[in-house]
Amino acid sequence: CFGTADAICFDDHLLRIHDLKTGTIPAHMEQLYIYAALFCLEYGIKPGDIQIETRIYQSNEIFADQPDATIIGPIMDKIIYFDKLIKEIKERA
Repeated sequence: CFGTADAICFDDHLLRIHDLKTGTIPAHMEQLYIYAALFCLEYGIKPGDIQIETRIYQSNEIFADQPDATIIGPIMDKIIYFDKLIKEIKERA
């Protein structure tokens, strides 16, 4: 996983992730979902215990979403699974 969000704020059980996209290729909200999953993994937060707001600013428009644990949880599971798999492969090399 890689990338950089432009703004992340966590306060009073609300995680906000905002990202400015200056290119012409349409942005994908999934990238911000990954940031939310990584945040939850890093800080040991269950996504069902907080509210999440994601926003993409692109081409004078704002795309907003409020993903819940049914979206963020499976992404966390994939990150955990593939992290273990990558570590195993590196250990064999």
